[in-house]
Amino acid sequence: MTDALGELEADVRADLAMIAHPGAAWLEPKIGPDGKPALDVLVVGAGQSGIAIGFGLMRSRVSNILLLDKAEEGKEGPWLTYARMPTLRSPKDYTGPDLDIPSLTYQSWHEARFGKQSWQELGLIERGHWAEYLLWLRRTVGLPVRNACELLEIAPASDGLLTARVKRAGEVETLYARKIVLATGQEGMGGWMIPEPLRHLPSGSVATVADDIDFEKLRGKRVAVIGAGASAFDNAATALEAGAAEVHLLCRRTQIQVIQPYRWLTFRGFLRHLSDLDDAWRWRFMRTILEMREGFPQATYDRCARHANFTLHEGAPVEAARETGKGVELQTPRGAIPADFVICGTGIDMSFAGRGELAAFAGNIATWADRYQPPSSERNERLGRFPYLADDYAFTERVPGETPWISDIHLFAIASTMSFGPSGSSINAMTTAVPKLVHGLTRGLFRADIARHWASLSAYDVPQAVVTRPARKTGE
Repeated sequence: MTDALGELEADVRADLAMIAHPGAAWLEPKIGPDGKPALDVLVVGAGQSGIAIGFGLMRSRVSNILLLDKAEEGKEGPWLTYARMPTLRSPKDYTGPDLDIPSLTYQSWHEARFGKQSWQELGLIERGHWAEYLLWLRRTVGLPVRNACELLEIAPASDGLLTARVKRAGEVETLYARKIVLATGQEGMGGWMIPEPLRHLPSGSVATVADDIDFEKLRGKRVAVIGAGASAFDNAATALEAGAAEVHLLCRRTQIQVIQPYRWLTFRGFLRHLSDLDDAWRWRFMRTILEMREGFPQATYDRCARHANFTLHEGAPVEAARETGKGVELQTPRGAIPADFVICGTGIDMSFAGRGELAAFAGNIATWADRYQPPSSERNERLGRFPYLADDYAFTERVPGETPWISDIHLFAIASTMSFGPSGSSINAMTTAVPKLVHGLTRGLFRADIARHWASLSAYDVPQAVVTRPARKTGE
């Protein structure tokens, strides 16, 4: 299928050339403190969101950009690391990183790679193929990406620029940018949660679903998985398939959640305009959706249920945990559950100060709790810790005037959810969320240069035509 991929890439170039209007360059380099042109936009994260954002910027003629990712090339995002499901859960016809260019869709890539018949027979996209597709897309559109490069710190610089200290191969470098986008997916504003009753356990006996777990070492062991979302089931299934002796999945609800609210909200009205609503409506919708949490599909449950040594415990939140001579014991309202290893699938909590790149200004990032107080029946302290973002995904200040420069730091991650609904970590929302972010970025860049644009118009004197007047004869 190599020839087919080459033909597809030629189609991509032709498609992009046909829709390039307006192609005029409109940004001038801004010189940084180091005497070099600063980046217009630095995108931190080169997974599916970072790729789509970079592509959207380039289509808007913002080409002085750079994408960073701390992972090695091809390992961006969760797909080849801690994602432990065989396939994506999104339907195969969901589009996103292509930004509505048919030749850049996963379907076009899959048909070129495996044939049209394979696409017709495909149920769900294999996660390895999705990772391969994203790498192909990034290379095909020519995005500038620097891998194995970690963001250490963001700080203000002179002349309205931002400083980004980054580390690569042990060397620390300073980059300057007009705007920074944190396209960090599931992470970025906090860490994966280990429930409080488990935090005193030895590190060798407890992990989160995002950790690098050696499942082969769980062969013959008793495993407890805390949580009942899709990722929790994925980890339970992986332990079972690796030969765990017993796997217990503990669900705090009295009845497990099987409704998937993200299927309900996947329509353009909600995805595009939730962020236009007032705070009360945004809170009401997203609190309901996030408290439901994501359900799991039938295949995810069946992957566990087919094993006789799998037990689902409903109404079983962990109330206490203790070490025993034979492992750990988890106390629940349904009784004690012994285990050798515990995996926590309980999500991510917001902890700005815990992120090194944000630590210097974490205390002045406004949260939802700072901006909106819901009725007592709708309160949720965890969701109140989510950042309260401006309409261009930018941070807002808790105390105005203390760190005004954070309005040039834009967050496109799971922590954007309370302000914008599904956005920075969901395929289903990319077709509307990425253009909204790119629009906000270009708006900010244009407004910051408004004096230069006015001066350019005032000085504009390029004639469109040459007017000649015929000489008149004498006496006429």
